Amino acid sequence: MSDKELKQNEEKVTVGCYVSLILAIVFFSGVAAGGSYAWSVLDFSTLMGSAGKMVGSVVETPEGLKTTLTTMRGIGGSGAIDGFMMAISLIVPGVMLAMGMIAVFEHYGALRAAKQLLTPVLQFLIGVPGTATLALIACLQSTDGGAALTRQLKDSGALNYREINNFSAFQMVACAPITNFVTFSAAILAMTAADGTKLVPLTMGMGLAVLLAAKFIGANIMRLIQWRLASRENSASVGALIEKPAVLTIERN
Repeated sequence: MSDKELKQNEEKVTVGCYVSLILAIVFFSGVAAGGSYAWSVLDFSTLMGSAGKMVGSVVETPEGLKTTLTTMRGIGGSGAIDGFMMAISLIVPGVMLAMGMIAVFEHYGALRAAKQLLTPVLQFLIGVPGTATLALIACLQSTDGGAALTRQLKDSGALNYREINNFSAFQMVACAPITNFVTFSAAILAMTAADGTKLVPLTMGMGLAVLLAAKFIGANIMRLIQWRLASRENSASVGALIEKPAVLTIERN
């Protein structure tokens, strides 16, 4: 088998590639989350889990000793040491798990299926190819996971300079909205006044829709900026050629 035929077989999108893509979307999207269900093993955040609690302080009370539990980061940390403890307990495991799983899905053709199926949609919406699909889904749930997958796409050459800028703008706006907004807004959106009316006239779905719309707007603003810069560079190049036209020289033997 020639190198050309081998390359075509490697790039061929099969049914297994689409199955791998579906499993990857389920894994990074959070739709299988929920510790009480067997299928929660297919969820990124479930497999991430959480660090165990440790005793942070002990207070003697009339009823006996009372302990306060805390995480590996402890209580009252600051500076680089606190950041290092946060990285050890949260960021590093998330990045390693995300990169490991994307390597598995890539091996079974998920990125090839995403490129063929979703490139027209993502190119129209935010100016990136379909190979960025899994990173896009991951960044909606995990900032670290989305960043790790994007870096992997950059290093492999799947995204060029302009696409990296567009995708970075998409991720920077309201990063990890599914995790951050849904988790931290639940208590605020549930607040009511004395007469029982809601203090925040906003539903969770509406708030999430606004955040997602802002992400697409941010990516397209970056596309517009890059388009204008490219237009100026082209205009400058044409102007330079007009001012200093190329001179054709003929060498005589």
